[in-house]
Amino acid sequence: MKMTQYRINSERLRQSIEKLATFGKNENGGLDRTTFTEAELEARDWLKTSLKKANLQVRVDEAANIWAKKEGQLNDLPVITFGSHIDTVPNGGKYDGALGVLMALEVMQVLEENQIKTRHPFELVSFSAEEPNPFGLSTFGSRAITGKLKTKDIEQVIDSAGNVLTEALKGAGGNPTHFERSVRSPNELAAYLEVHIEQGKRLLNHQIPVGVVSAITGIYREEVTVFGEANHAGTTLMDDRKDALASSSEMVLALEKICSEYPENEVVGTVGKLMVLPNSANIIPAEVRFTLEVRGKTKEEMKDVIEKWENDVKQIQINRSVRIDRSVLLNQDPAPMDALLIKKTEEAAKHLGYESLLLGSMAGHDATHMASITRSGMIFVPSIDGRSHCPEEFSRMEDIEKVANVFLHTLLALDCELNSEIS
Repeated sequence: MKMTQYRINSERLRQSIEKLATFGKNENGGLDRTTFTEAELEARDWLKTSLKKANLQVRVDEAANIWAKKEGQLNDLPVITFGSHIDTVPNGGKYDGALGVLMALEVMQVLEENQIKTRHPFELVSFSAEEPNPFGLSTFGSRAITGKLKTKDIEQVIDSAGNVLTEALKGAGGNPTHFERSVRSPNELAAYLEVHIEQGKRLLNHQIPVGVVSAITGIYREEVTVFGEANHAGTTLMDDRKDALASSSEMVLALEKICSEYPENEVVGTVGKLMVLPNSANIIPAEVRFTLEVRGKTKEEMKDVIEKWENDVKQIQINRSVRIDRSVLLNQDPAPMDALLIKKTEEAAKHLGYESLLLGSMAGHDATHMASITRSGMIFVPSIDGRSHCPEEFSRMEDIEKVANVFLHTLLALDCELNSEIS
């Protein structure tokens, strides 16, 4: 049988999706499988058992990432790695992250049952703590293996319930004492490929089943504090007010206007967290603290939006006689995906008869960090109604099957293409 004739087993993949979704299922139909909780540990055990059944070499590294390796014909070659994560947000859905891991498992099962021996070793990874979590350290596993998260960053970290991160890490099979041994060298890796649900409606709106990611979005986040003047809400004339909330409202609307009118529709801006002081019905707000976020697929787009917003803020500050303090919380550059991985994914989709769409991620993923040490790529599956991080999150099995086959054939193509001078 030719390589191009291999296909994934969609029924087996569907059963894996349903099985993993039993771990952490709550009464609302959503999943509570946050990092290092009992439900997540049970899901980890199920995954490791499933990987061993596929005749893979399974190990857990110091950051509690789960790795499963299939030897290649040339084991001196760097590994081709693929996967995602199985932790969820509170009351999350069963596809976000998990689909990428389960699709990777299905690829390994297809290779095993068809006795396919690739040139490169293949390695599945399930990263620890990709989602925001009570410990405040998202993309935990991928940042650990790329050397961006250090031992000092995890020491003394405790969540609001009093759980100690280092103890939770031990419980998941990690090793906080030798945490930095989890780092992978660029020389070890040939490429990283991740499948994820889109979490938006672009593929759905275009009726295209395969999304090929051009770049992982950059994220800029800052905390803005606006200082006005508290005064009596009934006796202070409108002309005499220094209202911190009204000033903040103008700033929020200014950001919305800039992003709404921006020529690139993947540039988005959000104010999702806001605190008002003294927060009383009959007192003019004296202080407002809010968190602003801008996302885009290029640094230039993000910088342009922020500069436009800053100009509006300066004028608002003058007009309303308020004081403004700003503090940058995060300034993560976009991560372009590798040109070869993009090309091979598009070619695999075309060969299988599926239309594909090149698009930015608009969300953060482990591939952001993997791109700093190896060629990285991502493939998106359409999300019905663009829903994600909620129980209603859903992707059609027909789309999942198409993307899984594109995923399989992209990996096989990369196996032939990468290090092709070595035989």
